Amino acid sequence: MSRLPPGRARRAWARARSGTAHAVRSVRREAAGVWPAVRRAPRRTVATETLAVVPAVALGLIPLLLLPPERPVLAVLEALYAACLIPLRRYRPVAAVLGTGPLLVGPNVWVLAVVPLIVLSATRRITPPRRAWRAAGIACAVCVGMTITGSLIVPGAWVEHLAGNAASAVLLVLLPALAGTLLGRRRPLVSLLRERNTYLEQARSLTAAAARMEERTRIAGEMHDLLGHRLSLISVHAGALEMAAARQAPPLAGQAELLRTTAGTAMEELRDILGLLRREEATSEPERDRGTREDISALVAESRLAGVSVELDWSVPDSADPSPRTRQSVHRVVREALTNVLKHASGAPTRVEIRNRDGGIEVSVTNKAPREGRHPQPGNRSGLVGLEERIALLGGWFTAGPLPDGGFRVAALLPSRPHGMPTAAVPLPPASETAGGRTVGTRPPLSTEVLTWPRVLGAGCAAALVILPTATFLIILLTTAVLR
Repeated sequence: MSRLPPGRARRAWARARSGTAHAVRSVRREAAGVWPAVRRAPRRTVATETLAVVPAVALGLIPLLLLPPERPVLAVLEALYAACLIPLRRYRPVAAVLGTGPLLVGPNVWVLAVVPLIVLSATRRITPPRRAWRAAGIACAVCVGMTITGSLIVPGAWVEHLAGNAASAVLLVLLPALAGTLLGRRRPLVSLLRERNTYLEQARSLTAAAARMEERTRIAGEMHDLLGHRLSLISVHAGALEMAAARQAPPLAGQAELLRTTAGTAMEELRDILGLLRREEATSEPERDRGTREDISALVAESRLAGVSVELDWSVPDSADPSPRTRQSVHRVVREALTNVLKHASGAPTRVEIRNRDGGIEVSVTNKAPREGRHPQPGNRSGLVGLEERIALLGGWFTAGPLPDGGFRVAALLPSRPHGMPTAAVPLPPASETAGGRTVGTRPPLSTEVLTWPRVLGAGCAAALVILPTATFLIILLTTAVLR
């Protein structure tokens, strides 16, 4: 056996000492970097890691009481070492994968159940994937190297030990590393798809909003050009008619004044509607004086001036104080009903009743049969349909129809304090069905991290399939340990 020259031996010894010192410094840096990360971790993460460490320690120590190993001290240290790798996989995944190598050759066979979980969880967090494969390869090389070194120190059937540990390295390290890298590549792809989906949803929403705004602007322009011009002419001619009637036919002056004021009110309402159409949000607060007793009395007075015999029965106490939306709807019901009376039953006696009922406001406009010789104007019931939709949105009910004596009745019950849209007015998604009192098809989708069999088999996720041989090997290995 030849001896190295003194100079070369000193250099080899210096390199060995330098490598050992570098390894010690690396371990110290890792430990110094892990502790601040642990202190900054959220409480939920700390609790989760604690719950993961406790079963691992129990799995590694409790079986030792029932089946004592040949080297109990080393088996206990190996169990504690495996428990330390569990939180390390989150903050130093490469170090956690490298640390699984010694576990494959230790005397404690029960800690092998923790090895694939550590490798799987750690390799998911390592990027790029080649770093994960490098770490897994080094861990397998450490396992083989320690097996060969142990066979040289303790003579025995080293071929069988080497084959067994090599199989353990493949099934407990390489296959979980493959599953982890598959899951690690899947996560950014899912995140990218989620970002693109969010972008497309926002783009579609903005496109739809722009299309609605353009259409509302076009409608507003058409209404301004057509209705505005006609109403302006009516207002001008009504003013001229009022002045002429004041000089030539004083009894008709009141009718002419009503025509002029009505045309002016119509112009103001048209401007309000045009302003709503041209705004992005077509919602407005109703006027505070709409639907009050004075407002309804003014509507009844205007109808009387137009030739309708109307009686008002207001029995709502001042303490009721309905919401502005309810008062606005009361105004719309009374105005639409009186307008229909003027168009289809002019001159027929009419009664307007507004009262409290069941905590709400009941509105009823009833007219008797029109006088003979009258030719009512044809209608398409669009106004009544609009009233029904408005009242349904408030959660009330609406009815309108002819009476047996030839008259007509419009009635509505409005809540004093409506709370948004009622359940019946909210359209359900097309895919939803009701079965057994519960809604089917409207549940939010599962998290992208949840692995189900359709996702495993149909969505191309092979990570779980890779784990199946590992699970089978662990079951056989632990069963064999128990039977011994």
